[in-house]
Amino acid sequence: MEHHHDHNHDSQHEHDESASWWRPALSLVLLVTGIILSATGVNWFQNGWVRLLWYVVAWLPTGWGVLMEAVEAAREREIFSEFMLMSVASIGAFVIGEYPEAVAVMALYCIGEMLQDHAVSHARGNIKSLIAFRPDHAVIVSGDHRETVDPAVVKVGDVIEVKPGERVPVDGVLMEQAAAFDTAALTGESVPRVIEDGDEVLAGMIASDSVVRLKAVRPAGESAVSRIMHMVEEAADRKAPAELFIHRFARVYTPVVVALAAMVVALPWLCSIVAPSFTYVFADWLHRALVFLVISCPCALVISIPLSYYAGIGAASRRGILFKGSNYLDAVSRLTTVVFDKTGTLTTGQFAVSQIVGLTDEQVAIVSAIEQDSTHPIARAILSYHAPARAAVEDMKNIVGYGLSAVVDGKSWLVGTTRLLEHEGVAYPDALNVVAETMVVVAAAGRYAGHILLRDVPKEDARQAIDDLHGQGIKTIMLSGDRQPLVDQVARDLSIDEAHGDLLPQDKVNHIERLTSVGKGDSVAFVGDGINDAPVLAMSDVGIAMGAMGSDMAIETADVVIQTDQPSRVADAVTLGKRTRSIVMQNITFAIAVKVLVMLLGVLGVANLWEAVFADVGVALLCVFNSLRLTATNK
Repeated sequence: MEHHHDHNHDSQHEHDESASWWRPALSLVLLVTGIILSATGVNWFQNGWVRLLWYVVAWLPTGWGVLMEAVEAAREREIFSEFMLMSVASIGAFVIGEYPEAVAVMALYCIGEMLQDHAVSHARGNIKSLIAFRPDHAVIVSGDHRETVDPAVVKVGDVIEVKPGERVPVDGVLMEQAAAFDTAALTGESVPRVIEDGDEVLAGMIASDSVVRLKAVRPAGESAVSRIMHMVEEAADRKAPAELFIHRFARVYTPVVVALAAMVVALPWLCSIVAPSFTYVFADWLHRALVFLVISCPCALVISIPLSYYAGIGAASRRGILFKGSNYLDAVSRLTTVVFDKTGTLTTGQFAVSQIVGLTDEQVAIVSAIEQDSTHPIARAILSYHAPARAAVEDMKNIVGYGLSAVVDGKSWLVGTTRLLEHEGVAYPDALNVVAETMVVVAAAGRYAGHILLRDVPKEDARQAIDDLHGQGIKTIMLSGDRQPLVDQVARDLSIDEAHGDLLPQDKVNHIERLTSVGKGDSVAFVGDGINDAPVLAMSDVGIAMGAMGSDMAIETADVVIQTDQPSRVADAVTLGKRTRSIVMQNITFAIAVKVLVMLLGVLGVANLWEAVFADVGVALLCVFNSLRLTATNK
């Protein structure tokens, strides 16, 4: 059975919720009044036709709508919908003279449905709030002229201005000094991020402390916010195995319970024919069958299971983790191995000086002066490490692929690779040829002076990411194209279980194929950020891309996107996946156990229609509220 009333038509639900609370309220008022009139023995209410008419009027505000839903579902060939079950149970109660129960079935069912709708809307609201990230205007600046336009009008290359407290309307490059931005809407980070001149600022970020100007780098429809919304919207269409099972289960389950309800009436009648001593009262057994039908409605499962995954996706998106489908939220809960790319994933991709060998402070200052006009990442690392000397740098030459040569205070200097010294005929220690780290070799006046060692800096939370995964019993592996000794060093620093270096893209593919080969029983995730990571992201059981700095191809290929670029969010994603799956299993177990128990009590004549309705609505609501615990997940 599909849950025909499927919570997908948001505007319709919002209208229904605001406009139709009066219906169950009116039914309940008339129902309670009728029960009081019967209990107090009011003369005119004891007439059978008056009582029937009273309860029919009480039934209409809720019952008629449910009956029409049953007819509509039947036209769409969903004969065994929950609306049909409720309609049969309610009309059957009228037939056997249980008028209050007939009204109660519909009134309580409708109240339960509206409470469920409200809960579902709350979960959807967490994701719909992404719309608030999308600004409604942009200010284009051209000279002294400013024009306020719709963000969709902004073209690539336009200069836009954003005031403090305003959201950035489109993705752009910062055109002036460093500025702080509130990125919580996109990444979940509570601390403002300082973005440097020339770096990219994403739509949805909020300028914190100054007026900033950006040059648009992509249209509004391709911005980070639009991409997030598109991914989250698509996620609802990719079902987890538990969701698919519940829908398949419901299609078989509902006709079976209808047949069983018919047997509850028919079998005792057959027994009375075979054994005349057995007293058969049709009204009693019909009542039991109706109780059986009401409690059999699988609403709790059909509503709460998708809601659990939707709530999990919403909770993840608030923390900068974008699941492209609930199937991937389910898949991360079963991971046994996580494979990381190194550069840009576990490390920043930016160099930092790790050691100075043989050079004095003054010589390092001269090297910094020689490098100060270079835009190479290594040059930036050296400049960050030491301020340039105030010396006249003359006859500067950039020898492509080798390094730099210059004259400083009349003395010749060489700054670059060992090949540069070989090219210029300068001897250097043989030991330098086996150094693993990135190295800048320095020669002064034709003689080797020393060298500078640099390394790619691990991200602040890289060690935490590995520790958290190990804490969940997940094996960690690192794959990199860098030299093996350097890869081993990073692996030791971060306590990674396995590390493989000197790899080409095809070598990474071979490693993933080995890990995911049939029969091993491992579930493998690959975490990467580069264009060359796209094949392994696609091949792994779960592909996880670093979204803020990662390539578009990697993000498109991946199943999960870490918008914050924080590797520790991988462990968060696994934790959230496990918590979601746990809640799904709790809902399935609880709903089935309670329903089976009340079904048996109904057949035995212990439970009546009132209890069946309370049990059905109560189970559904408890499962829904259990699912909504995920929306309160924060970290």
